[in-house]
Amino acid sequence: MQSFSQSPTDPTFVQNPYPFYDRARAGGPLFHWQDYGLICATSATAVGAILRDRRFGREVPAEQRKPVPDHLKPFYAVEAHSMLELEPPRHTRLRSLVLRAFTSRRIAALAPEIAALSHELIDAFPAGEFDLLTHFARTLPVIVIARLLGVPEDRADDLLDWSNAMVGMYQARRDRTMEDAAVTATEAFVAFMRAYVEDRRAKPADDLITHLIAAEMEGEKLSTDELITTCILLLNAGHEATVHTIGNGVKALIENGFGAEVLTPDSVDGTVEEILRFDPPLHLFTRHAYEDIEIAGHTFRRGDEVGCLLAAANRDPGQWDEPHRFDPSRPVRPNLGFGIGLHFCVGAPLARLELRTALPILFARLPGLRLAAAPDYANLYHFHGLSGLVVSA
Repeated sequence: MQSFSQSPTDPTFVQNPYPFYDRARAGGPLFHWQDYGLICATSATAVGAILRDRRFGREVPAEQRKPVPDHLKPFYAVEAHSMLELEPPRHTRLRSLVLRAFTSRRIAALAPEIAALSHELIDAFPAGEFDLLTHFARTLPVIVIARLLGVPEDRADDLLDWSNAMVGMYQARRDRTMEDAAVTATEAFVAFMRAYVEDRRAKPADDLITHLIAAEMEGEKLSTDELITTCILLLNAGHEATVHTIGNGVKALIENGFGAEVLTPDSVDGTVEEILRFDPPLHLFTRHAYEDIEIAGHTFRRGDEVGCLLAAANRDPGQWDEPHRFDPSRPVRPNLGFGIGLHFCVGAPLARLELRTALPILFARLPGLRLAAAPDYANLYHFHGLSGLVVSA
């Protein structure tokens, strides 16, 4: 197994991590990433196998867990109820209860509202050059999830600020200042959500919080703490990924000379899947081995951590023809943009609906949409998204 050094915060890597993935993959499906002290999987086969294998999971084995530092306890008290960080049987219970409320029918019913909101945001675009992230990509998903949950959309700026601060805990550039900001945001977010959960317990409404309260499996319901964490997770994960995917997707479409012609009812599904394959919002997702297990010739011992490079797998030449070419006409096939297996993104159907609805409207309304400045990726790794997308119509 080869070993490579590459800082995830290096500006060149931040702007384009794919050459490093290619170099690492050329040495085999696994490599040692020195900067993380982590063995990572790069091939579609190895990443898919690890994500599907129940002998790997998100939770650290009990005997290897370390005490949480005092200053981070409020953050991890919330994370303790997150299905993203849990394994069966608790994960099974939480995910099942959430899916009873977060149904495909309820998500599909949002399409007209997403379309109307897209038009409303486009109507409000400034004249001349403007940042599409600020005026569209960041705004649309947070308003949609606020309406879905049943919280005031005029608090969207607070929700965005809290979400961005909390997500900073999963970035390679994390430092004590970011940790303190994440804890402050967590406490504010919890207080905000607790008030709405208690209000909905007393006065049910037709919103996701009420349906989560009502969801029941074998006589068991979500506790208040589980409800709060689930609402925070749905907003943080659902909004963060969609923002990056809209930004990365619009960039890819414009840079490669595509527009409304690849966003027709017959073609939009393929285009959205190609956006998710070509430049996904999450690049690195980790697992822990729960027993000794061999993958691609390497034996992982119980407790070993492994990194799954979703973006590298999505450009594996063994899986995709001309993987570095953005091609909306590719036949639709599964990719790892939203993961796979037990922890497949629960918000993926909503994110896909937002993309399938909003992007055709954007390019139909602004057929002359073009870049007005070179796009710049933000220093967000393990995530991958733009700091801004200045365009003109």
